Amino acid sequence: MVKQETTKAKPVVHRYVEGVGRRKTAIARVRVVQGAGETMVNGKPLAAYFQLPRLSVLAASPLVLAGDKFTITVTVKGGGVQAQAEAIRHGLSRALVMLDAEMKKQMRVAGYLTRDSRMVERKKFGLKKARRAPQWQKR
Repeated sequence: MVKQETTKAKPVVHRYVEGVGRRKTAIARVRVVQGAGETMVNGKPLAAYFQLPRLSVLAASPLVLAGDKFTITVTVKGGGVQAQAEAIRHGLSRALVMLDAEMKKQMRVAGYLTRDSRMVERKKFGLKKARRAPQWQKR
């Protein structure tokens, strides 16, 4: 006697999409869920985490194009506050494109999907900084 198993698909309650954004040495892991429209960064509200309003606007700028209400949870580390805000913008854009592929063109035109790869150049031995040589002396 062979027993047949019926598989029941369990409903997914909290399905999220994750995007990783980077800028300089800042790395942001952004989780997006359809919901109330609140944004938490490292356990704090977005406006409380970024003291300057322009950084909050910069980080949440992809949401202006998306239009829908999303609950966003961000874990960000490394870099300064400007780089962290730009890393959040990059990760949020990537996550929103995963949710809706039609937004990719808008995000690309706005420049939100391009990873700004500029990094600080390392210091070389024999030099004072990355390129600054010691002062030359004739005698």
